[in-house]
Amino acid sequence: MNEQDIPIDIHLNKLLDWFISRRICPRDWQKNVIAVRKNINNAIQDMPAVDEIANLLAGTYINFFHCQRIVELLKETESSTKNIFGKYSSQRMKDWLEILKLYEKDNIYLAEAAQLLLRNIVYELPSLKRQLMKCKQIQEESTKKEADYVKNENAMRENYLSSCQNIGIEVSNNCKSVMYLKKNIKKELLSLLDELPGALNAIAASAKDLSSVRNYYVSFLNFTLKTAEDQIDFGDFVTNSESGDDRSSSSPNGDFVHVDRDECKPDNGDQIDFGDSDINWDISVETSGTNDTAPFQVLDGGEGEFHFKKLLCPCFSEGKVARGFDALSVLENESTRNLFYNDLLELTTFLEQRLLEAETAGSDVLSSSLFHNAPSILQMQSTDGLKDMLNVVKSLSMQLMTTKLKHLYLIKSSPRYVDRLVDSLKSKLETAERMVDCQKAVKLKYHEAVKEEETLDPKIRLIVEKTKILLTEVEQDISKRYKNRRVNIMGGLSALQQINVY
Repeated sequence: MNEQDIPIDIHLNKLLDWFISRRICPRDWQKNVIAVRKNINNAIQDMPAVDEIANLLAGTYINFFHCQRIVELLKETESSTKNIFGKYSSQRMKDWLEILKLYEKDNIYLAEAAQLLLRNIVYELPSLKRQLMKCKQIQEESTKKEADYVKNENAMRENYLSSCQNIGIEVSNNCKSVMYLKKNIKKELLSLLDELPGALNAIAASAKDLSSVRNYYVSFLNFTLKTAEDQIDFGDFVTNSESGDDRSSSSPNGDFVHVDRDECKPDNGDQIDFGDSDINWDISVETSGTNDTAPFQVLDGGEGEFHFKKLLCPCFSEGKVARGFDALSVLENESTRNLFYNDLLELTTFLEQRLLEAETAGSDVLSSSLFHNAPSILQMQSTDGLKDMLNVVKSLSMQLMTTKLKHLYLIKSSPRYVDRLVDSLKSKLETAERMVDCQKAVKLKYHEAVKEEETLDPKIRLIVEKTKILLTEVEQDISKRYKNRRVNIMGGLSALQQINVY
């Protein structure tokens, strides 16, 4: 095999050492490069307006091979300054020829080229590539975060609107309406209290449907417990007081009244007499005992029904007017309302148990025999009838404890709750607004990453292209020194190709 056919393989990391070990370049080559770089910086200040020269000077580190090409171009632009001896009188040409002379001394241009190749391929290009990948990662993360922020914003606004609707505040899903409500939320909440008396009146009117349920329950207790003392009282709402304070002097303003039709006239006692009934189903009114003609009205609905009507006059002609908690109606007063609600829950549980027993009574002989001597109201009651009564009780319970009414109860009883509710609603809006600010921030970050990517991508491509050219020129220069043998700088071109793949 001929010597010229044997390739010269040099690893990129060992290229500079290879030049020094073969005495092509001196070990102290760097101190000579300083003077060359200084001359190049001075020479590029005065250059002719040639596009190719501008391209050579832009974007990359100027090396020996660039200087050679610049001299070739100056030979054309400065040809008029050439004298009869073949020398150039142009200072531009003199400067660049001097630069080439300094480069060629001790072949320091090869050492500089080796160092430049190593720096570009091993350090600078990977670093720029990491920056580029970071920009793309930031774009992906920003897009994902923006979508999450939009989702969270919509969720918080929907939560806010849902909370307002549950409370009873009507608000449309637009910016002006939401911002107006944010400023006036407390006023809107307090204005809802005007709806509370009407809602409680409607509940009190619906309570008359409990008449049949009450009769069934009382009959069941009388049959099973036998003694009146054992019967369960669902809540005595008579506002009777033995403490000697002013509450016994008159009826609270706005109480609801329920009485049986035959017992609508109050006696001289402290409360309305319900006859044989041991259950007081709703609100009764306390009379003073000094005035038997207290002006209240009772709805006439037939025998066995409950009757509800607001007092037409909150106070009697004699006595004092109830104030504070005593001026609240039974359903407005928290303690009596809770008693009434607990009674409804107890009645619901009773009917559910009776319904379960009734559905299994057909196959249970013992259960059927227990009610052999029961009143007709117990024996004749069907499962459908029990279901209807259960639905009535559950419906009334739901009306009494809707989300809106729960808030209104708390708003009426606690000024601090109003502030907490206002803070809760405002915090939802403020969170939504923070999500909007976060969206703007990630959008800005996204656009900055895009802009940086647009700057890095062409820069990387330019450095890769220039580095490939420099790599080829160094290989050719080495080849000329060794009888045109093929030279391979290993780890150079393959690394550049990998960088281009990304």
